[in-house]
Amino acid sequence: MPPAPPAASSGTGTPTASIGVVDRGRRRLRRWARRGWRPIAYLWRRSLMLRSVAITVMTTGLAIAIIGTAVMLSISTNVYSQRRDQIESESARATIVAQGIFDAATAAEDNNQSELETLQNEAQQAILSNTTSPGGTSIAIERSPDQSTPQTLQTIASPDFPDAVITDALRKEVGANTGKLSLQPVQLDDDGRRVPGLAVGSTLQIPSAGQYELYLVYDLSDAQQTLDFVSQTLSIGGVALMVLIALVTSLVVRLVVVPIRAAAETSRKIAAGRLDERIPVRGQDDLATLARSFNGMAEAVSRQITQLAELSRVQQRFVSDVSHELRTPLTTIRLAGDMLYDSRHAFEPSVGRSAELLHAQVERFELLLADLLEISRFDAQAVQLDTVSVLPAALAADIVDEFRPLAERAGIDLQLATPGGHTTMQLDAKRVRRILRNLVGNAVEHGDAKPVQVVVDSDARTVAIAVRDQGIGMPPEDAARVFDRFWRADPSRKRTIGGTGLGLAISLGDAKLHGGRIDVWSRPGEGSTFVLTLPRNEFAATATSAIPLPELDESYDGPRAVREES
Repeated sequence: MPPAPPAASSGTGTPTASIGVVDRGRRRLRRWARRGWRPIAYLWRRSLMLRSVAITVMTTGLAIAIIGTAVMLSISTNVYSQRRDQIESESARATIVAQGIFDAATAAEDNNQSELETLQNEAQQAILSNTTSPGGTSIAIERSPDQSTPQTLQTIASPDFPDAVITDALRKEVGANTGKLSLQPVQLDDDGRRVPGLAVGSTLQIPSAGQYELYLVYDLSDAQQTLDFVSQTLSIGGVALMVLIALVTSLVVRLVVVPIRAAAETSRKIAAGRLDERIPVRGQDDLATLARSFNGMAEAVSRQITQLAELSRVQQRFVSDVSHELRTPLTTIRLAGDMLYDSRHAFEPSVGRSAELLHAQVERFELLLADLLEISRFDAQAVQLDTVSVLPAALAADIVDEFRPLAERAGIDLQLATPGGHTTMQLDAKRVRRILRNLVGNAVEHGDAKPVQVVVDSDARTVAIAVRDQGIGMPPEDAARVFDRFWRADPSRKRTIGGTGLGLAISLGDAKLHGGRIDVWSRPGEGSTFVLTLPRNEFAATATSAIPLPELDESYDGPRAVREES
């Protein structure tokens, strides 16, 4: 039997576990970053004052930083140049004085060791007395390399002389430039703090001792302190200036933003129907002129709306009155027309045909009159629902059966699919049937001898009934007007079912009475889809529908369908 594989380690110290912890930490950090930026982004999008102040402060801060940097560089360069010239002048004078002391001793033929050391000390004192650098000066006199003289002097240096700053490069430059000064910037140690300095090297000719090198190290910390003070002053001044600019900008922007906010709030109130709202006018400036112009426009719009509302009421009243007044004579005409229609076979063919036409037109006129009366009830908000318990799927099936003979004569395959809608709902069956008759009738009318699908589906909140044809379709701009009264996409198209031009307008009103809606999607050559969405109860929302737009097919089986049998 082969040996069993070793058990996997379950320790938490494995590389895989560590990578997982790191990944979780990164995800958590990104999530916190997104959450932190959301409030800022929200305020940035909503607040004009915040954007104005922030942009002004950022641009001002950038300008202050650029100008401050340029000023600081100019001051630094100027201070350093002045100190360098001062140090170079002092070093040259100290070198000349020291060389003069040694040159004065060349008259003596024999200078013993003690005399040379005395001269060296005198030269050191003379050098120190001729250097008055504020930061202090250190001195060292060292013998040049490769010297062959009968006498030599010991190297002397100040107690605090920094030997490390005398580099080989500096000594080589000093040896190569005999009779000239060599300068080199250096860093000095001041109680653990690095401060700038300047090292100066030159050569001295000492009788009987040959060539020696003079090194002077100047401390520039005083100049650095001056520059630090200037930099600190510029920084504090820049910050104070930015704060002052932010305050001034916020005040200036507020003078503009507050009237704009007042105008926006007034516009919202007017849009909500409060036509008497106006913007307060203060002063004579441009904003006051804008407020007066806005108020004038609002007054004109208010008058127009009032006039149009009054005209609409008069028109609605006129339609309602005329419709009611026409019912009595129309009833008489209908009775006489029915008598003529029933006796049409006893008349001559031409008279019989006239009786048939009269009967058809009277029926159409009755439909138009009924629709006008229904529209007037909607306008007067005098419509009430008469709800009963019904099955939406059963309602759709009844309408499909009603239109199936007409669809067959038109060469249309009228299909029905009911994956949902099998639970009872409180609906006004008469109005829902009227909606479905209009939708299915229009689909058969414009189906262009292609299949028409009726689909019923439902979810936890809504029940939807979709009617899809594959006929001529409409462009989007026409689809947006299908619910307008008396509007037709193609008035010249011959109608086989008839209609008054008010069917879809009444259907939309019936749907809204139930708290629902009708959605439409259409494209030329692709057909049209109408979806009636009704809430299951008065508390359910219809923001989403159980049947989505725009595409359906005969095999549709809604993913949110509820198939609860009653």
